[in-house]
This record gives sequence, C-alpha cells and structure tokens, in this order.
Amino acid sequence: MKNKNPQPENPRRSFLKTAAKGSIAALSLSSMAASAFAVDKIIKADEMPVGDIKPDVVVRSTAENTVYGYYGFDVPPVAKVKDGDIVAIQTVNTTGVNRRDPEAFFKANNLPIDEQAKDIIDIYKNVKREPSGLSGHMLTGPIYIDGAEPGDTLEVRILDVTPRSGYGVNSVWPKGGDLPDDVKTNESFVYKYKIDKKKQTASFKDGVEIPIRPFMGVMAVSPPPEMKRVSSIPPGFYGGNLDLKHLVKGTTLFLPVSVKGALFTTGDCHAAQGTGEISGVAIEASLTLTAKFIVRKDLHIKSVYAETPTHLIAIGLDPDLGKAMKNAAREATGIIMNMNFTFNEALSICSTGVDFEVTQVVDQTLGVHGMIPKSIFPGREFKYWGT
Repeated sequence: MKNKNPQPENPRRSFLKTAAKGSIAALSLSSMAASAFAVDKIIKADEMPVGDIKPDVVVRSTAENTVYGYYGFDVPPVAKVKDGDIVAIQTVNTTGVNRRDPEAFFKANNLPIDEQAKDIIDIYKNVKREPSGLSGHMLTGPIYIDGAEPGDTLEVRILDVTPRSGYGVNSVWPKGGDLPDDVKTNESFVYKYKIDKKKQTASFKDGVEIPIRPFMGVMAVSPPPEMKRVSSIPPGFYGGNLDLKHLVKGTTLFLPVSVKGALFTTGDCHAAQGTGEISGVAIEASLTLTAKFIVRKDLHIKSVYAETPTHLIAIGLDPDLGKAMKNAAREATGIIMNMNFTFNEALSICSTGVDFEVTQVVDQTLGVHGMIPKSIFPGREFKYWGT
C-alpha cells in the first residue's frame, strides 16, 4: 500500500541540505506484558522473557528515552547496566509518519494504534531536536555500561532482533538515495509482514516478497569528548549508522570505548535491506534489540568491526567510496595479519578468499565491508559464543 500522506521530514535529506502468521504478536516484545511495559521508562525484567531470553533490563522507547539524531559524551544516559547484563532495547521507526499529524499515517494505512505507534506519536510530540540543529534518526539511549573506560572495547552480542509491529516502510524522494536526480516524486511503501513456519517475508504489493532479516542500522558508542556531539547520519570509528545488513541475531559488534560508561545508543531499525540501501532507507521498522554487553579490558581497537559464526567482518568508511574500499582492505589485511601472516600474505588472502561488499552509499560517509570466511583458515580455532 502506498502512503498518500504529505511527505514527512526526512532526516537524511535534512542532513544533506544542512551539510551542502497472521499476527506479528508472537514476535513482538510489546505483546508480552503491555501493561507492565507502560509503567516506567526503565524496567527490571526478572519476570519478562523476550522469546527464550530473559533480559536483566528493558529500556522502553518512550519520549524521555529518545534522542533525536545525535551522540555525545554529555548526553545523559537513560539507563545504567552492569558488565555482562542482557538488555532489551525498544526502538521505533518514524519513516512515512508526518511529524505534524503522526496519527494520520496509521489511519491512512489501516494500521493499529498499538504500543509502538503510541510511542511514535508521543516521541514526535515531545522529543526536540538538538539545539545546534544536528539532525538524524530517532534513537533509544544512551545506555551507560558500568566498568567501561576509555581504551576498552565494548562487545555487543546480538542475541535477538524482533519486530514490534506488523509492517515496515520504505521511501523514495527527490534528491535522496543513490539516484537523487532520477526520482521525481515522494513516495512511501508500506511493507506488511507475512510470518509462518517456512518463511518470514514483507511485501507492499502482490508479486514481490522480501525476506525479513531484522537488524539495527545504528549501534554506536559515544565519540570522544573532543568531537562533542555528532549527527547520527554518517557512521564513524565509534560505529553508528553502519547499515550493515549482516548484524542480525547471532552476530557481534565490537566498538572502541572513548568515554566512561561507553554510552551505547541504537535505532534506525530495519526489517530488511539490500547492500547499498540505494533508495536512502531500508524497510524501516520498529524493532527490539536484545543484546549482551561485555566490557573487554583485554581488547584495544581503534575502529569498529564485527563477527558472525562464520565470518570476521572488516569495515571501511569514507565519504569517497574508493577510499572506503581501501580502508576496508586495510582493516581486513590487519585482521588477517593478527593471525601471524605478513602483509603481503594477508593481501594475497584478501584477493583470493575475501568478498568485499558495498555496505551503503547513502549516509554521506560511505561503507564497504570485507567478509573474511573463518573456513579458509583450517586448523585455526575460532571460539565464538554463537556456535
């Protein structure tokens, strides 16, 4: 179904301007005790499972827990958790929703005013932009992780990513995405989910079914104090808007800690995305991230990287796609060199056994990632929590 509402504010476009089953309820965290979730912004969750996972803390996507498009060392944390805690973090998608009349989107598309919809309406009515004018995503956080200090690494184990509603939204707009001059009109597409035992898909019209693989587009720690506050649009060494589609359930993100408590923030939630994200957005969807936070005193990194049960993922970032590719290559060779290979040997391995993919080309700082298969190193043991 196409959204005929007036085009909502689009934070990516604004940033570029200023910068020249029947029911999804079985998967929804909000369905598992809605009355309890409505009480406080942070809830100790001893009796509240998320699927088979019992979180230590639940962070609700309320207006007071939401930050509009930025990170920074001085942004007050909305929750404090312990090293090793499992935390369920609710997030919302505002794509397609008009800030001036958020209820109209749900009425026009025959969508229920459920918990996540009420959160979106409340957030749009009460969350203000950063005073300097920084723009970006609606994010939940930041979360203070006890014991995290500058120089440490925050290991984020992604235990689950679950939809909170039965739909997601993709949009196209003039001057947006990777074909900015080819798009002549604004248009939003509402993708309804179909969940059954065999597959999980999303579709906005008959004849197309997109497999659902939920992940968080934004997962970040605070940049160092000297950077002050930064927009959530471009990703950086601290993580952020990576839009890396491989960060699904069972994967791990490693982030360099620059401030006390790390200050983890997440959002820009996606039900599905193709590499490149060429329209400017994915299937944007309200999701719940359930993650275990581990402070690594034994690991000191300068830039974000990721790991899956089968791959190590090197991440390269730069406003120039060619330079992002070079940075990904340097990160990949560095990872392989840590396995006792020379640079030349590592470069040869990258050229013959590593796939480099475009992560996204629409966030001003562009991304390329290198997928390093663990299987190409026979005899080497890769201990991993997800296996």
